[in-house]
Amino acid sequence: MVNNMLVLQTDFGLQDGAVAAMYGVALGVNPELRVFNLTHEIETYNIWNASYRLVQTLQYWPEGTVFVSVVDPGVGSERKSVVAKTKDGKYIVTPNNGTLTHIHLNIGIEEIREIDETKNRLPYSNDSYTFHGRDIYAFTGARLASGVITYEEVGPKLDLEEISLLKTGEIKVENDNTIRGTIDILDVRFGNLWTNIPKEDFEKLGIKYGDTVELTINHDSRKVYSSTVKYVKSFSEVNTGATLLYVNSLHKIGVAINQGSFSKAHQVDSGYQWKVEFKK
Repeated sequence: MVNNMLVLQTDFGLQDGAVAAMYGVALGVNPELRVFNLTHEIETYNIWNASYRLVQTLQYWPEGTVFVSVVDPGVGSERKSVVAKTKDGKYIVTPNNGTLTHIHLNIGIEEIREIDETKNRLPYSNDSYTFHGRDIYAFTGARLASGVITYEEVGPKLDLEEISLLKTGEIKVENDNTIRGTIDILDVRFGNLWTNIPKEDFEKLGIKYGDTVELTINHDSRKVYSSTVKYVKSFSEVNTGATLLYVNSLHKIGVAINQGSFSKAHQVDSGYQWKVEFKK
């Protein structure tokens, strides 16, 4: 079941006509199609960020919504173009390059199909090798979202083992008083750190709101930050400029400076190389 809604995500930005061209292709398939933007400000070539923004957003959209995610540094290579069906009934049109990592791990993928480009490609675009976002992904996504094609008509079914996955960080608990994880993503506009550690796992250490916790951040083996930090429900519970721990909108532990940017203040970024440790 699809619902005539198409959501676009790219690293194209809005300074030229690339996104507008994708809109044009989609509306050319069906002028009544409802097209929305997830974001077009993914850092260029950053497949990890694209993967995370999908899992941050997809779960809140209605069943049947079709997502198109194009962060594709390997455009024109042998990587496959696919449409994944998630276990909660959404569809993701994307290159099979790791973009599905966080969806696969957190929501689950029920089925994946390779796009048959002989049938699902913008007419007269065969000589275009560098804009699959327009020629294949927007076109196929619009056809699927509009009901022009069924999911089975996207192309042949692939084994789930063929999904390309990025390396992710592990969560480890030691001595019943320490939990280690990674910084999954930055809350870019505000500079907060979003870890991969769920609130439930964090609080299993016996940590409660109002407690002070030892926080250490390492980049690979290099220590970048170490201090004691208060765990609070809201930013208003600490002074302006104070560092805090909180639960973010995905129910995972975040690190922030009240009305400041932790990532800029301490030169911290995201990815599995960035490790966090919380000790009671």
